[in-house]
Amino acid sequence: MKDDTEVPEAPGAVREDPDPPGIRSAGRAARARAAAVRGAAAVRTGARATARGASAVNALAGRAGTALASPSWREEALLARAASPWVRGLPYAVAFVLVVVLLPVTITLLINEYGVNGALAGLVGTAQTAPLLLAVTRPLQAWWVIFVADLAGAIFMRLAGPPLDLPWPWTPTVVIGYLALMVALGARETRRTLLGVWLMTGAAGALFALVSPSRVDGVPIVLFVLSGVLLLLTMALRGRGEAERRLMEQETISEAERARRTLLEERARIARELHDVVAHHMSVITVQADSAPYRIPDLPEQAREEFASIAAGARESLAEMRRLLALLRSEGTEGERAPQPGLDRVPQLVEATVRAGVPAALSLAAAGLDGLPQAVELSAYRIVQEALANVVRHAPGATTRVSVRVDDEGLLNVLVVNGPPAHTGSPVEGGDGTGHGLVGMRERVRLTGGSLDTGPLPDGGFRVAARLPTGAAGPARGPDPADAAGPARTAGARRTTDTARTAGTATADGGPADDS
Repeated sequence: MKDDTEVPEAPGAVREDPDPPGIRSAGRAARARAAAVRGAAAVRTGARATARGASAVNALAGRAGTALASPSWREEALLARAASPWVRGLPYAVAFVLVVVLLPVTITLLINEYGVNGALAGLVGTAQTAPLLLAVTRPLQAWWVIFVADLAGAIFMRLAGPPLDLPWPWTPTVVIGYLALMVALGARETRRTLLGVWLMTGAAGALFALVSPSRVDGVPIVLFVLSGVLLLLTMALRGRGEAERRLMEQETISEAERARRTLLEERARIARELHDVVAHHMSVITVQADSAPYRIPDLPEQAREEFASIAAGARESLAEMRRLLALLRSEGTEGERAPQPGLDRVPQLVEATVRAGVPAALSLAAAGLDGLPQAVELSAYRIVQEALANVVRHAPGATTRVSVRVDDEGLLNVLVVNGPPAHTGSPVEGGDGTGHGLVGMRERVRLTGGSLDTGPLPDGGFRVAARLPTGAAGPARGPDPADAAGPARTAGARRTTDTARTAGTATADGGPADDS
């Protein structure tokens, strides 16, 4: 077993050094080189950080400078959107009171306390206070004037050599006016602009502290802190107001969307009711009319034709109703894509009117009717359809004339004129009607850029005349009265090739008894 007991050295013995001097110096040199490398790396890292910080500061300063040169696009007064006129006038009243109070106090203070020349004190005092009135509508421009005036006033006060116990570089009146200006700025300008204003305020105080540290007291720090607090508060209040305003706008949009959804739901409900009620009855009429020749023995040929006409009319009504249902069920605004009736179906309308017991004559000119816009053809067809329907409802048996032609000016004239009813008595539908048919005619004519003329005739009939542009004509004029004065045709539908062009609707009682 090894004995680890330390043996004491003999007196005067020389202790042997385990590391020779050459090895120790080499180690110190290596450690020094490593420390130098670490120091150089730290210096490079610090330089890069400094460069990044300087770049960030330069970018921030550049953005702040750009913001200070770009005032807010809104030039309306503060509180201009308030409902009460007293609230709208409050900023002007406050600014006026500040100017009236601060202007004489500032001039007096500069002359009596700081020893500034009277004329110079008046100029500086006016520049420091009067722009507060401008701050109501253009606060950033007012800040530039007041900021420069405050700097100039501090320089003039320093040159005048005021006592050491007076506040410098900012007087109490400067602090009060500047803080009021911060409220106007915070309520209007962007965050970047407000940051630039706040930094410029602090930089000005720091500059005067460097130039004359013995004269500067704590006023620059107080102004720097208070201006930042006011800018933050007013900016927060403005942000809250803008958020509430956007919320109200969003609620308004949501309300409009709900109203639109309600309208679409109501359209769908009407479509279902039409499908369940009207379509069922019209289908029954069609089936009964088509099957009548097979169910009733020895049916005369004239009756067979009448039943066939009833079935054809019912099928056409079903087709019209299907188009209406498609429109009511549609949530878009693209309109009806199905083929719409045109002038080629006007003879069928007249023939149906004749079968209903109204002696009607048709004058349909073939020249110029080819290639008409679909909207014009549809409008003309609907006008004739509504006009003849009104005659059947309110003037049964009245002689009726229908004329459709294109005149020399390229305008499509549609005219429907009826005389007095053939016999007195109650019309097919009682009442004076709702007038929806005439309103619909006017709307269709207006959409096509034409003109419509309706009114009673001296003999107790009624006339509606429309002029529709076909694309090659100028503005539509009023219908030609001469077209309504021709003699009524005999009973039965027939076609001619005359050039009659006006259009109109007639009812029997001398008024627009329309209830479509």
